[in-house]
Amino acid sequence: MKKKLLFVCVENSNRSQMSQAFAKMLGGETVEAYSAGSKPSGIVNPKAIAAMKDLGYDLSTHDSKSLDEVKRFAPFDAVVTMGCGDACPWMPAKRFVDWQIPDPKHMEPEEFNKVRNFIGEQVKNLIKEVLADVTD
Repeated sequence: MKKKLLFVCVENSNRSQMSQAFAKMLGGETVEAYSAGSKPSGIVNPKAIAAMKDLGYDLSTHDSKSLDEVKRFAPFDAVVTMGCGDACPWMPAKRFVDWQIPDPKHMEPEEFNKVRNFIGEQVKNLIKEVLADVTD
């Protein structure tokens, strides 16, 4: 059974999009990954698209979505929030995690890629934890 992960940030244009991409890249057939925003911008940041393209992932196929658009996939095995604080409403999930990750939207490419790489490490660790979860 695939593990379902939801990544949430404010605009669903950078952090949560890259998290979803990493989950798909690293989790393969073991996870279903979704992303959403508490106040979606409606676009995926071109910087995020370029940053993920450097790693061989086409983020241009993603859309900026609201939480309403992904709630039909609930319950989730894990919901990860990034910077939306109280604006992130509750979603049915076994586990809730809050990652303190700065919003990279105004960063230069080198700094943006540092945030991207940090997100990749966080996602890799989350997938290991969720797959090792024996409470299922």
